[in-house]
Amino acid sequence: MTSDGNGIVYCEGAFNTLNGKTAHGLVRFCLRYTIVAVVDSRYAGRDAGDVLDGKIKGIPVVESIETAMQIAEKAGRPATHLVIGIAPDGGRLEKKARQDVIRAIDLKLNVDCGLHDFLSEDEEISRQADMRGVVLRDVRKPPSRDRLHFFSGKIEEVAALKIAVLGTDSAVGKRTTAWLMVQAFERLGYRTQMIGTGQTAWMQGARYSIIMDSLVNDFVSGEIEHAVWLAWNDQHPDVIVLEGQGSLMNPAYPGGFELLAAGRPDVVVLQHAPARKEYDGFPGYPIQPLYRQIQAIETISGKPVVAITVNHEDLIDDQIPTICDAIEKVVGLPAFDVLRDQGDGLAAALVPHVKKR
Repeated sequence: MTSDGNGIVYCEGAFNTLNGKTAHGLVRFCLRYTIVAVVDSRYAGRDAGDVLDGKIKGIPVVESIETAMQIAEKAGRPATHLVIGIAPDGGRLEKKARQDVIRAIDLKLNVDCGLHDFLSEDEEISRQADMRGVVLRDVRKPPSRDRLHFFSGKIEEVAALKIAVLGTDSAVGKRTTAWLMVQAFERLGYRTQMIGTGQTAWMQGARYSIIMDSLVNDFVSGEIEHAVWLAWNDQHPDVIVLEGQGSLMNPAYPGGFELLAAGRPDVVVLQHAPARKEYDGFPGYPIQPLYRQIQAIETISGKPVVAITVNHEDLIDDQIPTICDAIEKVVGLPAFDVLRDQGDGLAAALVPHVKKR
């Protein structure tokens, strides 16, 4: 896709935390913007990729929007957008972030925001944007109902292998794993499309995207079906990867039911963080055992979970192979740390399913 411009990712106070997952996705992979800097004063002077994954990406972390603009200008890539990279629980824009958005507008930056607080409906921000001639895009703003689709059954026309990436918790790495799978399949020569289901995937440039938590519930299944069908009808890929949301038994973010019912995946890959004992942000709510989550998915969908992908947060590097081996012994499924091997091992393990189609 053609880039929308040069983006400064705003993530003050949240980069390298679970509330910075939108920024993390944009740093790791982005088609929609050329990312020129990340704003978080706590890591100013560091490389964003090095902070996240120990890999230099050439994206500086800076202390302010002004500094980000200066660095971008010197690099010959003047900033055009401020992209909100924070993703706090509830999706609300805090006071400090709101002030920084107003400052960005004063600096004539367009602003793209995926939070539930709509900038275009904030009178002060909207007025300021009009005065400065900049564009506000509220990525999570619900589409008009005349543009929405109801489930029709056309999903049965799709002949590609459909893989759903679900998770045992929210903010566990499902989207990152989905993108890495897409890229790994493409390296193997398989035409592959990603179905984005959240604001970050849209910001990253997923061509076939919906934003599930912005939709009227009655149309969620139809929008999932339509996105999958459209990807098939337009591109005729060999593989379609569906990004999961939340987790089946998460008390605050239950998700995956609609993807299983309407997306009709052929197989499921389950993302898991072995070091987590409780649901993210909800002490006292223990995560159900991995085998039980697999059982729930297979009971609901009638389709197999074929692999486990491991989020290595809070794990020592030397532990990861041992933990993957232990998972395989307990649940009888291969386990992969896709962030370390870029998804190649996982894609190779799934090739037999592609060949069956």
